[in-house]
Amino acid sequence: MQVDNEDKTRAYLHNIGYYRLSAYFYPLLEKPKQKHIFKTDSSFKQALNMYRFDRKLRVICFDQIEKIEVAIRSIIVNTASEFYNSPFWITNQDNFKTIKYYDKRLSKHIEINCYDEFIGNIDKCIKRSTDDFIKHFKLKYSDKYPPSWMIVETLTFGDLSRIYKGIKRASLKKKIANKIGLEMDVLESWMLSLSTLRNICCHHGRLWNKVLPFSVTLPIKTLYPWLDKYVDNKHLYLRLCIINYLLLSISPNNNFKVKLVELLNEFPSIDIKAMGFQDEWLQEPLWK
Repeated sequence: MQVDNEDKTRAYLHNIGYYRLSAYFYPLLEKPKQKHIFKTDSSFKQALNMYRFDRKLRVICFDQIEKIEVAIRSIIVNTASEFYNSPFWITNQDNFKTIKYYDKRLSKHIEINCYDEFIGNIDKCIKRSTDDFIKHFKLKYSDKYPPSWMIVETLTFGDLSRIYKGIKRASLKKKIANKIGLEMDVLESWMLSLSTLRNICCHHGRLWNKVLPFSVTLPIKTLYPWLDKYVDNKHLYLRLCIINYLLLSISPNNNFKVKLVELLNEFPSIDIKAMGFQDEWLQEPLWK
């Protein structure tokens, strides 16, 4: 690997860490990669360029996911509170379904109430919360739990996705999904997917060419423009499409596409096909 300035390179390795940067060395290796032989003309500058691109990409994704999370949080809590005519629906076990499955390890059928999967975390979040509205509730009321619109403000996007998944009444789940222009199984899948993506961004993980966990459910019918072509389910491009679609629903005047295109233009050497991008992707209905 070519190194133009050894002192600067040592400083980068010291401040960023060899292990973190080594993920960006990998695309520069000859095959088989296990031999750790770099391609001709590979340079540390190329790896650093990929690292800088990835960092800016995470910032853009995290910023947009925050908008989506806040909007979905509000839609779920407002729609469900109206549906049940109760501010305490989220802490009522009867509102959540029981899932049955066969445990091969135990050789028997198991039943799990979805409520049990998140109520413990709700207890922890309320207990450790330093938010003024939680403090005020504890001082003024004797109820064990505050209203649902307070509770959801203490929860993570992952918690929220589990709550939506566990709702018993399909008619309520459909009503929530319809407000976002999706089918309920698609919204459920997308929330889990974006929650995972958000966690990668929060922990500064490699994003641009990462093979992502969880296959995403693709919509059959959509309220807003979607994709005409097949998309690789395991790479980032599909998640970027999901972000863009949800923003069309909750924030039609957003600048996500502009920021994304500007970033790609800033780093023209980045292999966008490693993220799952297709040729002429900007001609897709979703991106026009």
